Amino acid sequence: MRLQTSTMLALYSIIEAASHPGKQVSAAEIAERYGVSAHHLAKVLRELGRAGLVDSSRGAGGGYRFSGNARRLTLMDVIERFEDIGARSPDPGTAQTDLGLAIARVLSEIDEIAKATFRSITIETLLKLVERARRSETSE
Repeated sequence: MRLQTSTMLALYSIIEAASHPGKQVSAAEIAERYGVSAHHLAKVLRELGRAGLVDSSRGAGGGYRFSGNARRLTLMDVIERFEDIGARSPDPGTAQTDLGLAIARVLSEIDEIAKATFRSITIETLLKLVERARRSETSE
């Protein structure tokens, strides 16, 4: 499954902000770290702000701070702000064939599994995975 660029930027931004509780994280820092357009990232951060997931402050030392609940906020909560997993249009001409219907059923099941997985992973869980990976890298 491939998530849209905006969705990935939202996930990066939430994780960056949540991993530095109480600290402002600038859009420029996030954009530079992930090699993305600051302009595109600003649009994503505005949407996250409207959703109440980050607070923003302007000026020197300004930036974004995570304002959600890392224990309750799931990956799906963030993802569904930017895209609808499973919203596919059937290919013209194949949708009503036996094979087309069978493939559509399988893809629908895959989408449901992906949604359930995204709903089961909280931001806190993802932060723990990141921390575990960092510790593993430094111990090698």
